[in-house]
Amino acid sequence: MDSKEIQELLKLINRLELAEFKYKQGDLQFSVRTKYSRSGMEGMPSYIPVPSMNPVATASSPAAPQPPTAKAPTEHEGDGGTPANTNAAKDNLIEIRSPIVGTFYRSASPDKPVYVKPGDTIEVGTVVCIVEAMKLFNEIESEVAGKVVKIVVEDASPVEYDQLLFLIDPNG
Repeated sequence: MDSKEIQELLKLINRLELAEFKYKQGDLQFSVRTKYSRSGMEGMPSYIPVPSMNPVATASSPAAPQPPTAKAPTEHEGDGGTPANTNAAKDNLIEIRSPIVGTFYRSASPDKPVYVKPGDTIEVGTVVCIVEAMKLFNEIESEVAGKVVKIVVEDASPVEYDQLLFLIDPNG
């Protein structure tokens, strides 16, 4: 199966609104989960990864990475090893990170209000931003409740996978 066939297969999966698709032929094996999943993934950002022109697949390599969960602060952020906000570790702040590569937007459009701003109290499932990837606008929902302490990324900035976006105080 070449990359063009894989791309066509991914388009078909999306068009048919399949929740999950698994493929295995010889050493090539992958699975895809979509926004149509019935296993509690409805609120999660949805995207379909597009394979590179020279895909390398092994028997154990999945095609679709799983969205990360909110993590406790670490010593370094996922953006090149720069030190994380030292106050975040002291104050037990929770990080919201980007589940995909794309462009970060604080609101649905330039004429709409921002989803959240520092000082806002949010609940689990609150949309905090949008990350645009390949012309798809993925709403990023909070997996934690608390008070928005800091928005780390500038509006309309590119973001990497697992890059720190927000700091949340769960006691706020």
